[in-house]
Amino acid sequence: MPNKRKIDNRIRIKLVALFLLVILAFLILALRVIYISAANGDDYERRVRRQNQQSQESAVIPAKRGDITDRNGTLLATSEKVYNVILDCKVVNTSVKVDGVDTYPYVEPTVQALVELLGIDEDEIRKKLTDEETKESQYQKIGDLITVDQRQTFENYQDEYADIEADDLTEEEQAEKARRSKIRGVWFEDSYRRIYPLDSQACDLIGFTYTNGTADWGIEGYYSDVLNGTDGRRYSYYGAGDTLEHDIIEPEDGCNVVSTIDVNIQKIIRSKIEEFNVQMAAGDSGQAAEGASQQKGAENIGVIIMDPNNGEVLGMDSTDWYNLNTPRDLSAYYSEKEIQAMKDYEDENAQKAANGEETTDYDEATGRHTQLYALNQLWRNFCISDTFEPGSTAKPMNIAAGFETGAITDEDTFYCDGFENIGGYQIKCSVYPNAHGTETVSDALKNSCNDALMQIAQKMGAVNFQKYQKLFGFGSRTGIDLPGEAAGVLFSEDAWDDTALATSSFGQGYNVTMIQQIAAFCSVINGGYYYQPRVVSEITDSNGSVVEKIDAKLLKQVISSEVSDKLREYLGIAVEEGTGQSAKVEGYTMGGKTGTAEKVDPETGTRNKTDYLVSFIGFAPLDDPQVAIYVVVDRPHTDNQANSVYAQELAKNIMTEVLPYLGLYPDDGTENTGDASETGAQNDNLPTPEDAEEDESVQNGGNDRYSDGMTNEDTELSDGT
Repeated sequence: MPNKRKIDNRIRIKLVALFLLVILAFLILALRVIYISAANGDDYERRVRRQNQQSQESAVIPAKRGDITDRNGTLLATSEKVYNVILDCKVVNTSVKVDGVDTYPYVEPTVQALVELLGIDEDEIRKKLTDEETKESQYQKIGDLITVDQRQTFENYQDEYADIEADDLTEEEQAEKARRSKIRGVWFEDSYRRIYPLDSQACDLIGFTYTNGTADWGIEGYYSDVLNGTDGRRYSYYGAGDTLEHDIIEPEDGCNVVSTIDVNIQKIIRSKIEEFNVQMAAGDSGQAAEGASQQKGAENIGVIIMDPNNGEVLGMDSTDWYNLNTPRDLSAYYSEKEIQAMKDYEDENAQKAANGEETTDYDEATGRHTQLYALNQLWRNFCISDTFEPGSTAKPMNIAAGFETGAITDEDTFYCDGFENIGGYQIKCSVYPNAHGTETVSDALKNSCNDALMQIAQKMGAVNFQKYQKLFGFGSRTGIDLPGEAAGVLFSEDAWDDTALATSSFGQGYNVTMIQQIAAFCSVINGGYYYQPRVVSEITDSNGSVVEKIDAKLLKQVISSEVSDKLREYLGIAVEEGTGQSAKVEGYTMGGKTGTAEKVDPETGTRNKTDYLVSFIGFAPLDDPQVAIYVVVDRPHTDNQANSVYAQELAKNIMTEVLPYLGLYPDDGTENTGDASETGAQNDNLPTPEDAEEDESVQNGGNDRYSDGMTNEDTELSDGT
């Protein structure tokens, strides 16, 4: 017995010890749970929520992309509320037993309503409802871009009889009420679509968005991250007690972009280019393609209007316009036959790719290309992406550099005998075999004398000349806030010789963009200050509060104010007495310079002697420049292309309306005969191709407002690349 009692005591002690250990373990576990809950409870709760959401609703709430406006608040781009149509196939396919047989009472009423009210394809709906992979799905997108009015119409249709008692309805209405009550499983998901109220106006500047909300072109592309907001999300999940709970993370709308563009100036530019196209398209070469709608007066036309005192672009346009709401429509420039040929080429490319063969969007040998190639050509901004030889519009910068380096003075004179023998070439002046004789610097600019400019460049030397080319921004991008800007092309260091220096003096042998040229020119006339060009002035939030002010960016002073004053005077003389007389707006003091440059054949690298790029760059008023304009007409559709009057008259017609619109009134004491009435008014001052051909001074290369020291064709120099 004593031994048995001892054994029982030992067992009892062990059991008590075990019990205490279990209690201790539970206490430790409880403390651990309390600690985890306090320290990491939120994290675990989120994990549970994510797991529960897998079978519950998790919907994106799209953010609204910000607006783009002009400087006066006119909408250029905005986002309109629309909806995606979502079909809950599981609900629509719910069966109801009637006399022991499964029926599907919700299918036909739902399909009929979607087809008749929203225009959704019936075959697509029925495929979603019957396909094994989708018929049980609770989320199938079957439509998009449904407007607020369309949604309201659909919902009104569903609810028309909902609150009316059956006794107040006819039998026919009761049947209709019963049928409409069976419209199930349709809901609308928030979305937005981008719209452009002005269609093609400022298309190069604004750009457009793709269907996924991204953008590559224009302001839309450059400021896409600013314009895009952050999407929100709507969660539904089962919480404690198996109750359905909801969480919403609100979207953050994108910011708005305020551009420097003035829509009214933009419309003036567009209307005058349209007039030019109509008049110049009188020749066969100017007609639109058969079946296409857009006429062109030249291969390319570009216009930039800028505030010379801060670099703000007030207007920018070129000839290849497209509707921003339908940017892939090529019918304005290509016939149906041509578009079909592009599609055929794409089909051939697809077959080649399937066979492992190399494909290209553009076949240089045949000229065949894809629609994408054509679209990229249409979407590119000529004013910032295309490069060309500037011709004589480069002379103001080169003369300014001559003064700034001390190579020339006001007292210097130059003798033009019609040519210079340099590097084995006889490089001629525009008036050869005639000559300008003895000229001052002012005369050289007024007469657009190549001979004098070559002598000025020789006095400067290649080192100084290259230095000022770069100071004026040539050979590098301006940094304008638009995508796709080209840098231009200068002679490389090892390519510089006496011939390169000579031809560069009158704007040949190197390539620039329009935005480079006008930015450099503005620094010549505004006191010497080089401002970075820009098209956006500020960014605001969705409430209109300013988030960022984008002020004028002064990069450098290129020349002194004294030299700038001198060049303004010379440029005024060039318009009053020299080659720029056709650009003169009556009643206004103006300055400017014309340009004519032979085009280089890209295949041979030589001058083809028939294709020209003509231009005019100018400003007003003369003593206090407030607006600068640059017009480029690339290969005008006429037999006599070497005629800068085409660019001058276009510039004049634009400035005739822009100057009074900006509050700049006649200041030279003469009568203002320009038509500054309604924007887009017809102007009959443009010369017709016939007029140009009849002008003997043009044919003979005489020294007047039509001839401006065009590139010497006999040199046949390459483009310096």
